Amino acid sequence: MEKAVSPEILSSDLALYLVHKGMPFRQAHIASGKAVHLAESKGTTISNLSLEDLKSISPLFGSDVSQVFNIVNSVEQYTAMGGTAKSSVTTQIEQLRELLKRLKEQA
Repeated sequence: MEKAVSPEILSSDLALYLVHKGMPFRQAHIASGKAVHLAESKGTTISNLSLEDLKSISPLFGSDVSQVFNIVNSVEQYTAMGGTAKSSVTTQIEQLRELLKRLKEQA
């Protein structure tokens, strides 16, 4: 599945990165869209934009932005119930197995 994902799927993570740097989400969403547009105009992906390219969109982008462009990190950051992190999915599977066991016992 990881190979089927394009870097543009991480544009929401790029917005979240800016939110963590103090930018309001509405502005971060716009900045992320500008990054996608810039990448498309350059014929590349957002993960291949240079730091200078990103800084032309927002000075909040720093060298740590490269960590955003990692699918595994993206998936693993969502640990809340219903999240995509492996620990969250494992918990959900265990809960469903327990529910199915109880339903089977009641039948």
